[in-house]
Amino acid sequence: MEKLLTRKDFLVQCGMLGAIAVLSPLVGKAKTLTDKKVKVGVIGCGSVSNMYLPHLSKSPYVEVVSCCDIIPERAKSQAEKYHIPHSYTHIDQQLSGEPFDLLVNLTDMQEHGRLNKQALLAGRHVWSEKPLANTYKEGKELVELAKKKNLRIWGAPAVVNSPQFAFMAKAIQEGKLGKIAAAHAHYGHLGPTWSAFFYERGGGSLPDLGVYNLATLTGLLGPAKSVIAMTSIVTPLRKTDNKGEVKVEAEDNAMVIMEHTNGILSHVQCGFNYFDPYGHEGKGQEKPTITIYGTHGNMHLIGYDWAPAGVDMATWENEKTVRFVTNAENYVWEQGASVVSESLATTQEPLITVEHALHVLEIIEASRTSQSTGRRVKLQSSFHYPLIK
Repeated sequence: MEKLLTRKDFLVQCGMLGAIAVLSPLVGKAKTLTDKKVKVGVIGCGSVSNMYLPHLSKSPYVEVVSCCDIIPERAKSQAEKYHIPHSYTHIDQQLSGEPFDLLVNLTDMQEHGRLNKQALLAGRHVWSEKPLANTYKEGKELVELAKKKNLRIWGAPAVVNSPQFAFMAKAIQEGKLGKIAAAHAHYGHLGPTWSAFFYERGGGSLPDLGVYNLATLTGLLGPAKSVIAMTSIVTPLRKTDNKGEVKVEAEDNAMVIMEHTNGILSHVQCGFNYFDPYGHEGKGQEKPTITIYGTHGNMHLIGYDWAPAGVDMATWENEKTVRFVTNAENYVWEQGASVVSESLATTQEPLITVEHALHVLEIIEASRTSQSTGRRVKLQSSFHYPLIK
């Protein structure tokens, strides 16, 4: 994924300046900057690191002291490119090497739970790319371990940080849409080729793509009480750059219905078989990907929630659809590790919470359980809601 769309004129409406101030954690801080920096170790020097490392390198709260990758050339290359003083080829070396405070985990999703646990046991805070772990049980154990050791752990995505999310959340909380009834979200493309892990057991379109929409809709509508879903494999064989042709073991097509409180139902559609002229990056996307309906109005998020371009809204008071919040300001999908680093440095709590990430992980697991059993699955987890009042 690439950085956000070109900046546009920002429409200051409906109190959005206040919302943006809440959700722009790296804006306006330079004047009060202290010498305190969070020392960061990055593990996983593949394609995602090409987005994370530039953002981390520019943060006034971060000092990237090491990087690690099982492919030595990748670790060495990123260390040279971003002037990182230490590079390693195994997490054991990294954890016993140059001291650091926060592990930023950008490895294959199947490795997240194991590596996150190892970092916590070694006394490091953790920012993990999605998913937080491979199962809800594993994720819950990570959260409990972090609390026991007085450490912090967070999980991607960072979609709740966008000013578009803030606008939608405030509109809902202020009753501008009346009683919320339903919502729909979708995200898909033809599937990545650069690694086989997307299609192997523990991969799939839900933890790679659906996770964004699940985080957005639960963030806007509140925790889900239950889930019913269907998943499938449309393309049983995939050609990958690192392993050639592989058998697809994880879902590449999914439909998830969530039951929230007060009768609200929401639906997420995601998959690796969707032709989209805007492609994986979504650059130039001007169509809605998230829609919310209420008794007094409706809202449509323009562009993807990880790369938003505006919010269209129509209400009883103004039936003509108006587009708001066309500028994402400093929000980019790869900002999560920088935001939590600032939190560690300043003790200012971010909107991103591990409880929310854990809830989304349970929804993903429940969706697969629903497919295998044909039943609705009740959920155990929750998180503080509303995120924005």
